[in-house]
Amino acid sequence: MKILAVSDQIIDRLYTSSVREVYPDIQMIIGCGDLPYPYLEFLTTVYNVPLLYVPGNHDPEYSHHPASRVAGGDNVDGEVVYAKGLLVTGLGGCIRYQSHTPNQYSQWEMYLRAYALLPKILLQKLRYRRPLDLFIAHSPPAGIHDDDDPAHQGMRALNFLIRWARPRYFLHGHTIFYRQNLKSHITSYYGCQVVNVYPYRIMNIE
Repeated sequence: MKILAVSDQIIDRLYTSSVREVYPDIQMIIGCGDLPYPYLEFLTTVYNVPLLYVPGNHDPEYSHHPASRVAGGDNVDGEVVYAKGLLVTGLGGCIRYQSHTPNQYSQWEMYLRAYALLPKILLQKLRYRRPLDLFIAHSPPAGIHDDDDPAHQGMRALNFLIRWARPRYFLHGHTIFYRQNLKSHITSYYGCQVVNVYPYRIMNIE
């Protein structure tokens, strides 16, 4: 399956009606946060494929208001879904560096969110009798593709979830690949391929 994963930055060559000619055969779109929702809506409309996404720290707080969600997409923040033969889950947001801001969490708050996700992952793994394929996040795990400044530290709860759930792929945004601390956009961690998709990646997943 060919996946288009996007995060953090609008790419002009994707935001055009000819994108299907440049990148054909896309079967799923993954949003890792901090992108305008009309941009995500455009991509899923042009390709007419499922869009799974999580919010970033600059995205609105999820609510019943239409402006807080992507039309035609599925917000998998704290959920587990089965789409196109893949078992997918996600946790949005990042480390808290400002007060009273949505989608920002302390390390302990993210652990609480991770613990709430555990029974959902286990139930769906048993139901579909398959491993967890994709974990979608905005923040990187701690010590993997993260940075030292207050806004870009990784979340330790995500390391815990990778070790416990053993997803095949962990996709995230939030940190810029060309920073000196990022020698590669893919890191293997407990058998999981941790991929920094900022600003976009085309991936083939079996």
